[in-house]
Amino acid sequence: MTQWRTDRRGFLQTAGIALASLTLPAKFAWAAEGDTLRIRAGADFQCLDPKGIIGELDEIIPRCTQVALVRLGDMRDGNKWQPWGAEKIDWIDPTKIGFTLREGLQWSNGFGPVTPEDVKFSFERIAGSDSAWAYQFEKLDHVEVIDARSGIIHLKEAFAPFMVIALPYYGGNIICKAATEKVGGSYTTEAPAECGPYRFFAWEQNQKVTLTANPDWTGPKPAFSTVEIYIVSDDQAAQLAYEADAFDFTKLAVSATAQIKSAMPEGATLIQAQSARYAWLTINMNAEPLKDIRVRQAIQYAYDGDAVLLGAYDGLATRSTGVVPPTSPFARATNLIQTRDVEKAKALLAEAGVSDLTLKLVALTDSTTQAIAQIFQANMAEAGITIEIQPTEDAAYWSEGDKTAGEGYKSLELALMNFAGGIDPTENLVWFRPDQIGIYNWSFFDSPEFEALYQQGLTEQDEAKRKAIFNKMEDLMEASGCFIFICFEPYIAIHDSNIKPVIMADGHPDPVMFTKA
Repeated sequence: MTQWRTDRRGFLQTAGIALASLTLPAKFAWAAEGDTLRIRAGADFQCLDPKGIIGELDEIIPRCTQVALVRLGDMRDGNKWQPWGAEKIDWIDPTKIGFTLREGLQWSNGFGPVTPEDVKFSFERIAGSDSAWAYQFEKLDHVEVIDARSGIIHLKEAFAPFMVIALPYYGGNIICKAATEKVGGSYTTEAPAECGPYRFFAWEQNQKVTLTANPDWTGPKPAFSTVEIYIVSDDQAAQLAYEADAFDFTKLAVSATAQIKSAMPEGATLIQAQSARYAWLTINMNAEPLKDIRVRQAIQYAYDGDAVLLGAYDGLATRSTGVVPPTSPFARATNLIQTRDVEKAKALLAEAGVSDLTLKLVALTDSTTQAIAQIFQANMAEAGITIEIQPTEDAAYWSEGDKTAGEGYKSLELALMNFAGGIDPTENLVWFRPDQIGIYNWSFFDSPEFEALYQQGLTEQDEAKRKAIFNKMEDLMEASGCFIFICFEPYIAIHDSNIKPVIMADGHPDPVMFTKA
């Protein structure tokens, strides 16, 4: 006999399933509650090898199944770090970090204990590669192995942010040297050896990933024996699924904030926080219609930032002045172009001898990005520029500016982009260096001065001087006509009140650190 519930969550369990199932994967499973943490990810994973990590789930899974020397806390509490795979770790001097591994760390599949040799292999492998995360170890000289559990990380120059940029995640995940070499030196969707609080248990492609507690883990035990990660790309479908009790935690679209606040599901808590995720418009100076800086500047002047913030973010965000968060002491005070001027945009186009300009805008399919695209399209129409929006799914989107995917990156015209930001400004500015052209620098912004300033910013110890360096770098970006800084996106998520989530600096949840409230 069916037990019908009459509360809001009970109603949505019935009605929401019907609604959400229209957009959820066909094999989506409605999970049982208990000693299982159920969270939502926006896209499936592609690579678990630290060299190839690219997306949200690529980063979340190794955080659970591999070990790092240190771990970061919640972004709302200041991203404080603590020893994790290291029993002890600290600066010996400005260019040396000593560490001792936690006793008893063991690789799966019979590969024995985790050793400083694994640390050396992992870090030096990233530093010497073409990985997107090689910048994290740019100042690494080498790792010295002292004994079976201890080592010293040697830097080329003093760089205090190394502890929070390089070590906690992404390239800082330690992998097993013997296991990795056995499979040819790299891997994609299956790690040859694991050592973390969880082990990878099951994968239903584009549906669900299941992790189970690692009985051999000697560090702090996770609060949940199982983590189920449901892959739901559509924010509205994810919201409906949450309200139907399909999972315990999900990020929400910013546009859902007012509606959720007006009718909070029973037993739920809303997270509304300042995030480090920054959004901007890339204008590719290498594309034929955009080679004239006057055309690029016309786009900058025609852009209506207030309309975007109101229409796409419900007024919950403020216009950003660059890629350094407004909460940072290093943030730039203002944009060079502070006020919209459509007539100025028209004059610049006329001066450049351009009329009937049509440009293609590549944009992800999520509701927020599509809202920005449509408002931007209307902005440009007022200046006489026609924008054709090209909605693009996540996997295909990231190949648009990738030189390994063909020659298309050279002629890409416009792209709406957003990145998970870091703690130090260098983490956000790194993607616009010349060596990132054809990787993540889709604008072809190629400034030797920018690169020189970046290198200064890595090692400068004086805070006021670092601020001047970073502000100048953002001036150069805007003056090139290649960028429109949109905002740092608010972080909006909802979770069951009987759990306490931990959100990393990049805006991704850390299932290992979730606790029961």
